[in-house]
Amino acid sequence: MEMSCMWTRRLLLGANSVLLVKHPTIAFSTFAATRSIQPPPLISLFSSSRRSLSTTTAACSPPLHPHSDIGNGAVNAAAAAAIPLESPKMLLKGMSYTELEKWVQSYGFRPGQAMMLWKRLYGNGIWAHHVDELQGLNKDFVKMLGEHAKFKALSLENILTASDGTRKILFRLDDGLVIETVVIPCDRGRTTVCVSSQVGCAMNCQFCFTGRMGLKRHLSTAEIVEQAVFAQRLLTNEVGPFTNVVFMGMGEPLQNIDSVIKAADIMVHDQGLHFSPRKVTVSTSGLVPQLKRFLHESNCALAVSLNATTDEVRNWIMPINRKYNLGLLLQTLREELGLKNSYKVLFEYVMLEGVNDSVDDAYRLIDLVQGIPCKINLIQFNPHCGSQFRPTSTEKMIKFRNILAEAKCVVFMRYSKGDDQMAACGQLGKPGAIQTPLIRVPEQFKMAVNA
Repeated sequence: MEMSCMWTRRLLLGANSVLLVKHPTIAFSTFAATRSIQPPPLISLFSSSRRSLSTTTAACSPPLHPHSDIGNGAVNAAAAAAIPLESPKMLLKGMSYTELEKWVQSYGFRPGQAMMLWKRLYGNGIWAHHVDELQGLNKDFVKMLGEHAKFKALSLENILTASDGTRKILFRLDDGLVIETVVIPCDRGRTTVCVSSQVGCAMNCQFCFTGRMGLKRHLSTAEIVEQAVFAQRLLTNEVGPFTNVVFMGMGEPLQNIDSVIKAADIMVHDQGLHFSPRKVTVSTSGLVPQLKRFLHESNCALAVSLNATTDEVRNWIMPINRKYNLGLLLQTLREELGLKNSYKVLFEYVMLEGVNDSVDDAYRLIDLVQGIPCKINLIQFNPHCGSQFRPTSTEKMIKFRNILAEAKCVVFMRYSKGDDQMAACGQLGKPGAIQTPLIRVPEQFKMAVNA
């Protein structure tokens, strides 16, 4: 069975016979019947209370990549997305333009109709959510879409507005779970939308509120893309055009790499949302194999959440370091970026009082990034319920920055945005009664976290 994204699937029923079918669900059941096999089980990381994958995963996705699973129960959402379990309708925002064009042709319409549809989904300020918003398209084509296509992957739950103008949007998924998207206006004419890639997160970074949730599931391509589309539809008139996208919301983007790369590709398509690849930034805690794949397959920008200058500290505050330590992570970046032209990685460094903000840390950071084309963001820590850390003072952050700048590092200070509505960096999500346990604090830092 070919698990490609073609709407028309081929099943080998014998040595020379081929059956063509249009619906992937029918294709799989027919194949299973002829081969006496069972359909693949649901991913074990999904909540046991979930009846099945949501209809948002019905969109067409690429085949499983051999390096997409990092272990520790990682989910490959793209593989699951190839088999819609509830609805025969095709979720449009889960398809790349090439896939959309082939799908449209499979119903007997010209490729030009696909481009007109694409522009109404993503361009021209329409951001269509319903078949009634497709004015100007062929009537038969619109009728087909009404019967066979699904436009929305998310429904609006709430919008919270912070005192600084930051908006936190709560979206409900088809399975009832809720994700959060943040829109950050800037007085310099830049508006950034921060999208989530998972419900919860498995990385258990000790300073991050989302990490307390654990991982519920990956988001599909459509669920990621629609955050940017829906946010623009809701807020463009208030905050102006969106200029930047950051994959820095809920989740570890590179643990869901298939959906993330595909979503980023859709966002930069020049006939659609048309974001500049350098203004679409995907952040990671440091999953080395996926990081290498991302640099090979995507032209979008990469951010690496560093946050420590020794393995001892990073093992504590970012447990992923126990698998991919600082030496391996940074050497990989040196090697990979040496093969790219005019490309800089963004290092994110959340400053924690008494933990990673000393003068010695500043000088170690200078040494660590030697030979890596980079920029460094010093980020003010945003406290949250149950947090054991405190933010570094502004004066100390400035001193830290000045040491880096004197060593010719490109460095910026990033202050909190939206923290009074829990919309700032590291504050998203809503942990339940059962939360991921905190890691034991190393002896030398107990005074800092208990102060």
